[in-house]
Amino acid sequence: MVSIVVTPPAREQVLRLLDQERRPDAALRIYVQGGGCSGLTYGMTFDRQESGDEVAFQEGQLTVVVDHASAPLLDGLRIDYLLGLEASGFKISNPNAKQTCSCGKSFSA
Repeated sequence: MVSIVVTPPAREQVLRLLDQERRPDAALRIYVQGGGCSGLTYGMTFDRQESGDEVAFQEGQLTVVVDHASAPLLDGLRIDYLLGLEASGFKISNPNAKQTCSCGKSFSA
C-alpha cells in the first residue's frame, strides 16, 4: 500500500477545482513520468476511470489514485497547497527523491 498525505489546504483546493470543472465524482490521479531536469516529473490529473492497475484511497472527501508503477516512487509523498506572496500553488515533498530540481517539479530516485 502506498502512503500519500494530501494536506487539508491541498485537499480543499483540489475539491474546489473539481467543483469548478463540474467533476465532483472524479479522483485525483497522481503519477510519475519521465522528463524534466532531474529525470522524472510528477503529474496530477482528474480521472473518472480506473484502469485496474492502481491503488485508490480516500483523503477525506477526495479519492486519490496512484498506478502501481508510480507507487514505489510516491510512497511517503506529501502534497501541500501554498498561497502567499512568495510562493503559491501545490508543493510536493517526496522522501524518495535523491535529487530535485530548483522548481520542485522534477526529481531523481
